[in-house]
Amino acid sequence: MDIIYLNGLKIDTLIGIYPWERQLKQTIILDLEMATDIAKAAASDDIKDTLNYKAVAKRLSEYVSNSEFLLVETLAERITEIILQEFTVPWVRLRLNKRGAVRGAQDVGIIIERSAPKDAL
Repeated sequence: MDIIYLNGLKIDTLIGIYPWERQLKQTIILDLEMATDIAKAAASDDIKDTLNYKAVAKRLSEYVSNSEFLLVETLAERITEIILQEFTVPWVRLRLNKRGAVRGAQDVGIIIERSAPKDAL
């Protein structure tokens, strides 16, 4: 299994349970690891034969910036669903950072791993 990663993707979105959080966008930071097989792309040297991380970043930026979830858990699940379903990867690990959510902490967030159902690949 090969991994294509995308780290530090910053996206502004409405996220949070407190009234003030529903009034202004906050920046979340995504780190992604996505399983894929790069052998075909390495042999062909053609972008069509690999997971296009720019397309992933664009899709997630559009989705997240227009979302209004209360919980980072919900947002994380939706992000991994998009990656697994739309980009046909067998496995993804997402680190979602909601920097500044806890006073005194540099970072706060969640890390989840999800796999595509066997029949989806």
